[in-house]
Amino acid sequence: MTDNERAARTLKHVLQKPGNGSCADCGADNPEWGSCSLGVFICLGCSGIHRSIPNLGKVKSLLLSRWEDSEVQFMSERGNDAMNAVYEAALPVYFYKPTHRDCQVLKEQWIRAKYERQEFMENGKKLIYEDETRDGMLMKRGRDNGQFLSRRFVLSLRDGTLKYFTKLDAKEPKAVIKVDTINACFQPDKIGNPNGLQITYLRDNMTRNIFIYHDSSREIVEWFNCIRAAQLHYLKVAFPGATDAELKPKLTRSFLKEGYMEKTGPRQTEGFKRRWFTLDHRRLMYFKDPLDAFAKGEVFLGHRDHGYRVTIGLPVGTHYNGSWQYGITIQTPDRSFVFTCETDNEQKDWMSHFNAVISTPMSPQEYTVEAYFKHKH
Repeated sequence: MTDNERAARTLKHVLQKPGNGSCADCGADNPEWGSCSLGVFICLGCSGIHRSIPNLGKVKSLLLSRWEDSEVQFMSERGNDAMNAVYEAALPVYFYKPTHRDCQVLKEQWIRAKYERQEFMENGKKLIYEDETRDGMLMKRGRDNGQFLSRRFVLSLRDGTLKYFTKLDAKEPKAVIKVDTINACFQPDKIGNPNGLQITYLRDNMTRNIFIYHDSSREIVEWFNCIRAAQLHYLKVAFPGATDAELKPKLTRSFLKEGYMEKTGPRQTEGFKRRWFTLDHRRLMYFKDPLDAFAKGEVFLGHRDHGYRVTIGLPVGTHYNGSWQYGITIQTPDRSFVFTCETDNEQKDWMSHFNAVISTPMSPQEYTVEAYFKHKH
């Protein structure tokens, strides 16, 4: 047996240890790379980020690289669980730890914060995300003209608000957004910028979108985690008996699904029109354009025990004049909503998400939202 074969066999054995079967940074299954300087096993995507940061040391392929005996020994003495216990020892509840499904900017800034800046190794360390106020300029998309212009944003931990101003010296903000109504998620493809962040909030129980970015990846990810820190601060005051594990899911979340479908009106005799749909847990919103500030309409998805149903196909007698063939009908206690998808796969994917939502028990807050929707309609 050659030295290389022996090293490969030992590495394979080390990979079997608990924690080493998924990427130390994003959780992707079956990592095929190792950091010889940190002693962690990582996926191809994260290995590229490690390689792009000069002072993180070197990474090697577990399958293709030649490993020295000392490097193999180093990896076997460390490993993902042991090193994450060091580098994530004081990771705050609010800080978003990306998964392999997240965008590049989130993963890169996580790896930089974790290893390069070593932000989470010491308990009691005051982090920038917990500052009383964050005040800075961000590029914001204009609601009517679609242009991105520099706007001043101020996040206040004490007030639990995010404000933005159209002019640097403006006395009054253009909007005051309560942090408990905010959702923030990265949307690089939709916004057309790698650092694009969508902020969604409720005003008068209706959803409003704003789209922002900053040229600095670090800056925009800091804003994102500052918003999450402010939300957690608010929730701890509002729900003093709740645990961190209970509060964490109430912070920002990715949308369950987005994409185009065609829809018709309430009488189901109107023409089918293509709309952009966003499913944010129980709210299904539709927009004329993906970057619209306001939804043209919203559908609340309650629990199946309360008269909510999702079926494949269109109701009998539907006047259909659209170009997409794959129908979905959502039945609520008040009316039916009829949509069509472009492909069989899209239809199945939307159906899967809708059924998962209506099978999930409702929270007390969601009953309040449902009552609002019923009253409105």
